[in-house]
Amino acid sequence: MKTVSISGSLRKNVGKQDAKKCRVEGQIPCVMYGIGEQKFFTISNKNFEKYVNTPNIHFFEIDLEGKKHNTVIQEMQFHPVTDNFLHVDFLEFDGAKPIIMGVPLQEVGTASGITKGGILMKKMHKLKVSALPEFMPDKIEVDISALEINDSIHISDLQQENIEFIAKPQQFVIGVTTTRTVVSEDDEEGEEGEEGEESPEGEEGAAPAESGESKK
Repeated sequence: MKTVSISGSLRKNVGKQDAKKCRVEGQIPCVMYGIGEQKFFTISNKNFEKYVNTPNIHFFEIDLEGKKHNTVIQEMQFHPVTDNFLHVDFLEFDGAKPIIMGVPLQEVGTASGITKGGILMKKMHKLKVSALPEFMPDKIEVDISALEINDSIHISDLQQENIEFIAKPQQFVIGVTTTRTVVSEDDEEGEEGEEGEESPEGEEGAAPAESGESKK
């Protein structure tokens, strides 16, 4: 996975007023933890947003007073109205222990069932993965070309070496479903019922049958 470098400045004061002042100056208050003591610092909003306002994920090498720290984003907080960054948590790692990240899911090919009138149902856009930093993928590719209508792919179908999916094996990931439930002629006649009776409605947008849950 690609690593991007970004410079930070240690904060002399920590508190709401100081954090507000940092944001006014175009800086984002941050904290780093995972190795040693917590470190409170700021980074440039302009430099940071160009890396996170994208579907790609990265490792972040943060330079604090000449010392470089390998990190991943642990949490980001946003303003509820302006959607500006309020705070960012970084997790520092040393490469010897697995880390957990939400890895983008990318489908490959065109599902056969879509050409027959089906629609693609994607349950999640990122999959939570645990791996050593050297094995962490920047995306999970899923070949959907063989999927027919009512076919689906689950976490158990995506197992790979050196990484572990943080989800149940049977969790649904992606599949092809119909736009509406097909009803036979006999069923339609039976649904009319006697005068005054309500006719049951067919379900629309039904998901493909799942044996359970399937695969941040």
